[in-house]
Amino acid sequence: MSDTIAAQEPPASKAPSRSYGQILRSTAVIGLSYLVVTLISVVRMKAVALLLGPAGVGLVGIYYLVVDLAGSVAGMGVASSGVRQISEANGSGDRRRIGRTVAAVKGLSAILAVVGGVALAALAVPVAWATFGSDMQAMAVAILGAAVLFKVLGAAPITVLQGLRLTRHLAMANVASVFAGAMATIALIVWLGEKGIAPALVCGFAATFVAAALYARKADVEPVPAGEAIRDQMRPLLRLGFVFMTSALLTTGAAYLIRIIVLHAEGVHAAGLYQSAWGIASLYAGFVLQAMGTDFYPRVTEVASDNVEVNRLVNEQARVSLLLAGPGVIATIALAPVVLAIFYSSAFTDAQALLRWFCLGMMLRVVAWPMGYIVLAKGAERPFFWTEVAAAVVQVGLAALLVPWIGVDGAGLAFVGLYVWHTVIIYFVARGLSGFRWSRGNMVLSLAYVGATLVTMAGCFFLDFWVATGIGAVLAAATGLYSLREVLSLAPEVVPKALRPLVRKVLG
Repeated sequence: MSDTIAAQEPPASKAPSRSYGQILRSTAVIGLSYLVVTLISVVRMKAVALLLGPAGVGLVGIYYLVVDLAGSVAGMGVASSGVRQISEANGSGDRRRIGRTVAAVKGLSAILAVVGGVALAALAVPVAWATFGSDMQAMAVAILGAAVLFKVLGAAPITVLQGLRLTRHLAMANVASVFAGAMATIALIVWLGEKGIAPALVCGFAATFVAAALYARKADVEPVPAGEAIRDQMRPLLRLGFVFMTSALLTTGAAYLIRIIVLHAEGVHAAGLYQSAWGIASLYAGFVLQAMGTDFYPRVTEVASDNVEVNRLVNEQARVSLLLAGPGVIATIALAPVVLAIFYSSAFTDAQALLRWFCLGMMLRVVAWPMGYIVLAKGAERPFFWTEVAAAVVQVGLAALLVPWIGVDGAGLAFVGLYVWHTVIIYFVARGLSGFRWSRGNMVLSLAYVGATLVTMAGCFFLDFWVATGIGAVLAAATGLYSLREVLSLAPEVVPKALRPLVRKVLG
C-alpha cells in the first residue's frame, strides 16, 4: 500500500459513515457507563479525601500500584493476548476455536491468579521495605495478595467480553463492580480508617471478578474442556502475553518508580497530591481511551492484514477521540483549582499545576494511542517491546531529574515529555508497519486542539486567574461546539430522526 493511499481522507461513502457511527455508538455505551463510574468514583474519592486527607489518598495510590505491578507479573499478559486471540477467532466464525480460546484464557488465569496472590503475600515484608522504607506496611501488603488474586481472576471474563465485543455487557459489569467497590471502600475506611484501605481494595477487585464473571456467562460460547484448551492455546497465549506482560510491567513499574521518587523526595503528602491530579486527569480522557481499547482494538485486529482498512480505521478513531476529549481537557486545565476542590477538598489545590501538566500529556496521549493499536493488531512484538522499554526509561529518567529539582510538578513535566517523544516515535513505527499517515484533516485538528491547550496552559501560568480562566472557558466552549457539530456531521445517524431537524437548526 502506498503512502499516498494511506494519507487520503476516507471517501465520502456510506461505509465511513457507518464506521464513524460504530465508533460513536461503542464510545457512547462505554462513555455512559464511564460517566456513571466517574460519578461513583468522585463520591469515593471525595470520601477518602475528607476522611484521610492527602496522605491517605497517596497511600491508596501506592497500594493500587503495588497490586497493578504484582498483577502485571502474575497475569503473564494472558488477558491482553487473549483479547487478540479471541478477536481473531471471533472474526473467523469458528465456534470451536472461540470456545477453545475462551476456556484457555479462563483456565490459565485461574492458575496464575493463585500463584500471584500467594507470591505477593509471601513477599510482603521485602515489598514493604522496597516501597516504604520500613516493614510497617507489611501486613497491608500481605492483604493485597488477595487483591492480586481477584484482579487476575477478573481479567479473564473481562477479556472474553472485550474479545467478543460484548460492549454493553462489559459496561454494565463495570458499573456494578465499581458501585460495590465504592460502597465497600467508604464503609471500611469509616470503620477502620487507614487500616481499611487494603481490605477495601480487595473488596473492589473481588466485585470486579464477580460482576464480570456473571456477565461473561451470558456469552454464547461453545464449552471446551479446560485441559484440552490450555494444552492447545497455552503457547500462543503466553508467547504474545509475555510481550504484553513486559509492556504492562514497564508501564506500571515506571508509575511505581515515579511514586517512589515523589514519596522519598517530597513525602507522602506530595504523593497524595500526585494521586489526586493523576486521578482527575485520567477521568475525562479515560472514557475515550477505554472505549478505544474495548471496541477499537478488536475491530482493528479483525482487519489487521488489510493495511488500507487499518489506516482508515485509525484515522477515524483518532479524529473522534480528539473531538471528544479535547474540550474537556482544555476546560480541566482552565478550572484546575476548582475541579480539585470539588473532587477532593481545598487541601488539594496545591496540585493544580501538576494537574495541568497531566492534562497536556493526556491530550498528546489521545493523539498517540490510536497509532499504537496498529502495532498491537499487527502482532509486531519487537517494535512494541522496544517502544515500551524506551517509554519507561524516558519517563522515569525525566522524573528522577525533575522531581528533586522542582518538586512534584516535575512528575507532570516528565509525563508531557514522555508523550512528546512517544507520539513522534509511534508515528514512524506505525508508518513502517502499515504505511500509516495522518489524514490532512486530522493533522489540522491535532494542531488546533493541541494549540488551544497550550494557549490555555500559558494563560494559567502567566496571567491573572480570572483572565486565564476566561480565555480557557472561551477556548473550551469553541472547541466543544466545533466537536459537537463535527461529530454529528460525521455520523448523523446516531441522532434520533425526530431530533435531527432541531439539531440542524441549533448547530446551523
